[in-house]
Amino acid sequence: MIGLLIGGGVLLILIIWMVSINNRLVALKNNRESAFADIDVQLKQRYDLIPQLMGAVKGYMDHESSVLTRVTEARARCMQASSISEKISAEASMGAAMSGFNMQVEAYPDLKANANFMNLQTEIGDIENKLAAVRRFFNSATKEYNNGIEQFPSSIIAGFKKYTTEPMFDLGVAQRETLDQAPVVSF
Repeated sequence: MIGLLIGGGVLLILIIWMVSINNRLVALKNNRESAFADIDVQLKQRYDLIPQLMGAVKGYMDHESSVLTRVTEARARCMQASSISEKISAEASMGAAMSGFNMQVEAYPDLKANANFMNLQTEIGDIENKLAAVRRFFNSATKEYNNGIEQFPSSIIAGFKKYTTEPMFDLGVAQRETLDQAPVVSF
C-alpha cells in the first residue's frame, strides 16, 4: 500500500512538472506572437504611409521610376505575407528598397525642402524608431522561446509538441551591408 502511495505521489509530481513545463512553453510562444503583433501594427502604419510618400515624390523623380517600382513591389510583398517568417523575409526586401529610395532622394534638394515630403519623412522616421523598439522586444521574446524549447528538460515536452526554433527579426543582408559602410561626407 505504501509503495502504491509513493508511486502515485511520484507520478503526480511528474504530471504537475510536465504540465508546468508545457504551460511555460505555451506562454513563451504566445509572448513571441504577441510581440510580433506589436510589429504588425507599426508595419501597417508604415505601409499606409508609403503610398503617400510615393505620391509626394513622383513629380520630382519621373525618370527614377525603377526605384519607385521596387518600393511599391516590396510593399505589395509585405502586405501579402501571412506568416511571421514570410513577413520577416518581405521586410528585408522592403528595407533594401527603402534604402535605395532614400539614396535617390538625396539627389533632389527641392524634394527634400518640400513640406509634405518632410512631414512624411518625419512620420516614417518615427515609425522606424518604434519598429526598432518592438523588433528588440520581439527578438528578446524569440530568444526566450528558443531557449525554452532547446533547454533540457523542457526540450522533451517541446519535442512532443513539435515546437521548433523560430527566426529572429533581423535587418537582412542588404540593410546590414548599408549600415556597415561608412557614411560619405562631402562639402
